[in-house]
Amino acid sequence: MILHELISYDVLRVIWWALLGVLLIGFALTDGFDMGVGALLPFVGKTDTERRMAINTVGPVWEGNQVWFILGGGAIFAAWPPLYAVSFSGFYLAMFVVLAAFIVRPVAFKYRSKRASQTWRNTWDWALFAGGAVPALIFGVAVGNVLQGAPFHLTETLYPMYDGAFYSKFLGLLNPFALLVGVVSLAMLLTHGAAWLVLKSEGNVAQRARNIGFVTGLITLAGFALSGVWLAMGIQGYALASEVVANGPSNPLHSEVVRTNSWLSAYSERPWIIIAPIFGFLGTALAVRGLRAGSEVGTLLWSKLGIFGMISTVGLTMFPFILPSTVDPNSSLTVWDSSSSHLTLFIMLIVTLIFMPLILAYTSWVYKVLWGKVTEADVTANSDTVY
Repeated sequence: MILHELISYDVLRVIWWALLGVLLIGFALTDGFDMGVGALLPFVGKTDTERRMAINTVGPVWEGNQVWFILGGGAIFAAWPPLYAVSFSGFYLAMFVVLAAFIVRPVAFKYRSKRASQTWRNTWDWALFAGGAVPALIFGVAVGNVLQGAPFHLTETLYPMYDGAFYSKFLGLLNPFALLVGVVSLAMLLTHGAAWLVLKSEGNVAQRARNIGFVTGLITLAGFALSGVWLAMGIQGYALASEVVANGPSNPLHSEVVRTNSWLSAYSERPWIIIAPIFGFLGTALAVRGLRAGSEVGTLLWSKLGIFGMISTVGLTMFPFILPSTVDPNSSLTVWDSSSSHLTLFIMLIVTLIFMPLILAYTSWVYKVLWGKVTEADVTANSDTVY
């Protein structure tokens, strides 16, 4: 037996679908509070020292956290090449806006405190706001559009074609349901950022973060519930009309796909997935309670559970679909027909099993070393060396 055949092709596909989810959730759990802190910066810090306190809560870790985003993009490219081709061509302008925000953010971190000018620092503070709020919003908008399906079809040679002009691709993303999901994403990460600031700062910064996070947490809960109702009553789902060969070649055109009344039929077929939205509601609700009660570590952990539940809800509800097509349902990308080869997935899995534990161990060590609150005294005493 060839070594890679020790794990069947269909099992490897499911493993890499799950690993893609792990990378996206890891990005939201880590870089999510970085983006949340950036978006909260103009509102939690009223003086220069207070804003520097907030910035330096994420200063030592934001670069490492952003690696999860790179890993997620790399995993899509290597494990799901059709998904990479279709999504990046259709969401190109949106991706460009996100990348522009991610470029502005490190520049703002590095240059913000290089001059004593208040105008200079305020400008970079708003750049940090945009660098956190814009990606948080657009990521949610993208998820909302994935749930509705994208207007593409595949040619006989599997070349992806989108309907409409290139600029309409971006404007078309800004539909009501997608904007609602975008608001949920933004509010969720604002709450996560607030929980981080409560844990890592003190005084007025922590108190303002607690007050804002309480409100954004309630918005997250309300928006998540409204999104579920809208998904159940106003958004059509997709289903495989014919039995697929789960270990067959990757060609989406070999599958027959039909539209259904709702994505929520998945919960009657796989009732156990209800645990995901329960985690989403429970984790966020307890994070809101923790913000009001003054809890620190517990609030951040509950916020992480809420994020895990909400993102998992999308993946489990859509399974096995990854990116449906509104123009030609048969062109929709699923777990069974849009992956790399059997051998590629196996080699990638071995590499992941070796290096992922090392990355997690190193990350844990870094957070342990850098544990503790950032105080006004720290910023004042080290004014020339901290952000």
